[in-house]
Amino acid sequence: MTRLYLIRHGRPAAVWGGDDGDPGLDVEGEAQAEFAARTLLTLPANDRPLRVASSPLRRCLETARPLADALGVDVEIVPGVGEIPTPSALEPQARGPWLRQALQGAWSQVRGDLDYEAWRRGVRTAVEARPGVAIFSHFVAINAVVSLLEGDEAVTVFRPGHASITTLELTPRGLRLISRGAEAATGVL
Repeated sequence: MTRLYLIRHGRPAAVWGGDDGDPGLDVEGEAQAEFAARTLLTLPANDRPLRVASSPLRRCLETARPLADALGVDVEIVPGVGEIPTPSALEPQARGPWLRQALQGAWSQVRGDLDYEAWRRGVRTAVEARPGVAIFSHFVAINAVVSLLEGDEAVTVFRPGHASITTLELTPRGLRLISRGAEAATGVL
């Protein structure tokens, strides 16, 4: 059995759906990234991540950097743990309302130009393929994995705070949730 970790990115310098579609971290987010790295580095040796993976978005990459530097490894870019894709026809100002509506329903109710249930399963597959890895991802992607593991059809099953660490384990029977990350209020809901 091997542990792996889903870490939500630190606090970004701009809100999701704003003008900057790929913001980096603000000062608090940088401190959160350092704290997450220290937390993971203090785990017992057999539970400590050996590699680092990240969504391709800046806020995740910047959150992953302190841990990757401490471990002396490169960050593996994994598009499969990226932000939930919004419908291509949406204007940037419509992304926030679309997401707020999606977060309040079930996966089968999310509307757009792709199969969001398949997207959710794809996130889980991307995570399962990375035992022993700290994976830096997003609120919705983390919820996608946790909702599948808990058998819950809700899009939002918990509210992972910035830089919170959700612990999973890969067993011979598949992926298992050990603990959810710390929760916090979110500006999206």
